Amino acid sequence: MSQVNTLVITGYGTNCHKESAHAAKLCGSDSADVVFFSDLRAGRVKLANYNFLIFPGGFLDGDDLGAAQAAALRWRYMASGDGALILDQLKSFFEDGGLILGICNGFQLLAKLGLLPALGGRYFERTISLSNNDSARFEDRWVWLKSNPESPCVFTKGIDRLYLPVRHGEGKVVFEDDAAMAAVTDAGLVALQYVHPETGDPTQEYPYNPNGSPLGIAGLTDPSGRILGLMPHPEAFNHPTNHPNWTRGASDPLGISLIEAGIRHLKDS
Repeated sequence: MSQVNTLVITGYGTNCHKESAHAAKLCGSDSADVVFFSDLRAGRVKLANYNFLIFPGGFLDGDDLGAAQAAALRWRYMASGDGALILDQLKSFFEDGGLILGICNGFQLLAKLGLLPALGGRYFERTISLSNNDSARFEDRWVWLKSNPESPCVFTKGIDRLYLPVRHGEGKVVFEDDAAMAAVTDAGLVALQYVHPETGDPTQEYPYNPNGSPLGIAGLTDPSGRILGLMPHPEAFNHPTNHPNWTRGASDPLGISLIEAGIRHLKDS
């Protein structure tokens, strides 16, 4: 059984790093280190020492210029202490079989780095964005999700429906055109969708779809299935008492089952 070493990136406005590291440990990760991006920049930490990378939620750079836009430029162009591009570390990490999870602000970062949806294997080529919610306000609520059984995503294997919290102002997935959206859906890269709680069908209805994402898209994966970006927060549902109806005996599966599935994939590989 393989060892899982998780790296959670923080700094520049990230605020969900501790919950993310805690969730990884609960789900069986052998280690879960919270590391500032500046540690990568200084060469004190190497991505090669890890096989699970989490970009957690927060408000990178105050969402100036658009959510995670400045952070994407930082990852793309900054070099470490030895002069090597940090982006090259990220490329090698993924090529060596590492898993990447982007939650909320982390999803925005993956989109703007071009790691999602990477249609046709075009990694680091930006083709989507995440824009302002249709409600024109910050949304903080719990939503129902369903996974796509046709998706290659390793994080959603064996998972049907989930109930998770969202808290974001820019969560609407935007494609460059309808053809791009159709190509992503045809490739099975829609990993998670917002659904109506009564019918279980993907929905555009507010507030069940909190941001207006087309096709109810809540999360996307890449062709390998080893990258997942989603707007809801699985790390925030890590114990039954996190559930808003826990005192009424609610028994929905924990949100961290997504993280657990990813770690199980690494341990079994």
